[in-house]
Amino acid sequence: MTISENKIYPRTGDTQTVYLKNVITESGIEIGDYTMYNDFVNDPRDFEKNNVLYRYPINGDKLKVGKFCSIACGAKFLFTSANHTMHSISTYPFPIFFEEWGLDVTNITSAWDNKGDIVIGNDVWIGYEAIVLSGVTIGDGAIIGTRAVVTKDVPPYTIVGGIPAKPIRKRFSDEVISKLLELQWWNWPENRIKENIDVIQSGRIKDLK
Repeated sequence: MTISENKIYPRTGDTQTVYLKNVITESGIEIGDYTMYNDFVNDPRDFEKNNVLYRYPINGDKLKVGKFCSIACGAKFLFTSANHTMHSISTYPFPIFFEEWGLDVTNITSAWDNKGDIVIGNDVWIGYEAIVLSGVTIGDGAIIGTRAVVTKDVPPYTIVGGIPAKPIRKRFSDEVISKLLELQWWNWPENRIKENIDVIQSGRIKDLK
């Protein structure tokens, strides 16, 4: 890929859309090439602060987003520390107030249930103000509907929506989905992608070369 390591705004005069990879500073957030984020409410460069929530280094969980994803304004990714533990009698997070209760600070993570990483595949479209919860994996080519709350894994090339998000339909037949997952066009060299843009946009999978 020839994407500039320093290029933030892919469109001339548009400061609402950024190449997300180039505004990320935290090591626990991994973004693929050409993935973009649009925000018409806040500065899109503040994605880490405004959209990746409750992700604390002590947990070691990560946000992993593939290539060529489109993330709409206000989409949120909620991590482990938002999950107050349900294994105890009370959901109150006593361990984070260790000073008040004389608890061992090394047990602070027992205040919540660790659900793990959020993993977003390639060519995923996440709609306006959608929420993705910790531990969820979203497959390549999936679409997350506006204001959906994703609590479970989403298969590749599946459209989901609602609260909680449920499958609406597959984007293509199983045969086509298998072929697309085999081709992995997002990993092609830039020149090959350019040669196939018309075909990619038209949906003529048989004409990909």
